[in-house]
Amino acid sequence: MKILVMGAGAVGAYYGARLLQAGEDVVLCARGENLRAMRERGLQVKSYKGDFHLAVTATDRPADFAPYDLVLFAVKSYDTEASARQLADCLAPDGIIMTIQNGVENEDLLCRHFPRAAVMGGNSRVGAELVSPGVLLHTALGFIEFGELDGAESPRALRLAEIFKRAGIFGELTTDLKTLRWYKLMGNNGTNTVCTLSRSTLGQVFRDPDGLALVRTLMEETLAVGVAEGAKMDPVRIEPYLQMVLKNLNVDAIKPSTLQDFEKGKRLEYDAISGAVVRAAQRHGIKVPATQTVNALLKMLDASRATAPK
Repeated sequence: MKILVMGAGAVGAYYGARLLQAGEDVVLCARGENLRAMRERGLQVKSYKGDFHLAVTATDRPADFAPYDLVLFAVKSYDTEASARQLADCLAPDGIIMTIQNGVENEDLLCRHFPRAAVMGGNSRVGAELVSPGVLLHTALGFIEFGELDGAESPRALRLAEIFKRAGIFGELTTDLKTLRWYKLMGNNGTNTVCTLSRSTLGQVFRDPDGLALVRTLMEETLAVGVAEGAKMDPVRIEPYLQMVLKNLNVDAIKPSTLQDFEKGKRLEYDAISGAVVRAAQRHGIKVPATQTVNALLKMLDASRATAPK
C-alpha cells in the first residue's frame, strides 16, 4: 500500500516507521530541520521495544510522490486547512485520508476538502517525542484506534486493520468513532492542559493530589459534554483509566504533545483540545469552569510567547 504520513513529527514518524518496517511503501511529509535530517541520515527510533534505524523517503511536497492509497493525517490541528490544500489531487481512486489528530473537529474539516467517503477517523495512542531532528524517542504504547465515519465495518477498514496488525500498530476497529474520539479528547483535556501549564510530566501531575484532582475534574467535564454530543460515555471509566495510566505506563518519561511543543517554543495546540470542549459545551448550555479556565490560560500563554522578543 502506498502511504503518506502527512505530518511526520513524533507521532506520525513512529507509525510511518512501523509501517515501513512491515513492508509498506511509505512517504514521510515533514519540514525544516527534521526533514533535512531524515533525508540525510534517515530516521532513528529509540524505543522501549528495541531501537532501530531506517532509510526513509521524506519530502515537503507530497504531490511529488502521489497518488496515495492511504494518508495518515497527523499534522497539528491548527495546520489542518493548509495541509489539506497541499493534498489536492494526491489521493488515489478509492484512497483514504485518516485523521489521527487531537480533537474531535478535524473529520468535518477534512470533509470540506475531500469526499466524505474518503475520510476516516482515528486515535493515536503512543508516547513519542522528537528529541532531535530525525531522532524519535518511543516511550509508551504505539497503536491506532480507527473507524469509518458512518460506523460501517467496511472491507477497506478491515484491510487497513490487517495492515496495521502486520505493522504492530493495530488497536481497535470501532463502529462507534464518536465515542472513541471523545474518550481520547477526555484524556487529552485532562493531561495535555495540566502538564503544559505546570511544566510537568504525566507522572509528576498524577502523583500530586491536587494535580490529579484537576485532571479528574477536567475529564468529568469533557465526559459530560461528550455525552451531550452523542458519545456513549460512562463516568465509571474515569477512575480505572487514571489507575491504568499510573500502573502501566512509564509516566515519568511521558510528556504530552502540548508540553513538548511548549518546550520547543512551538505554537500550542490547545484550541483543538480544551477549546473544542468549550465550544461544544456552549452549544449545549453546559458549564465547564475548569476547562474554560485552562483554555484561557493556555490561550494567553500561547499569545504571550508568540509576541515575546526573540
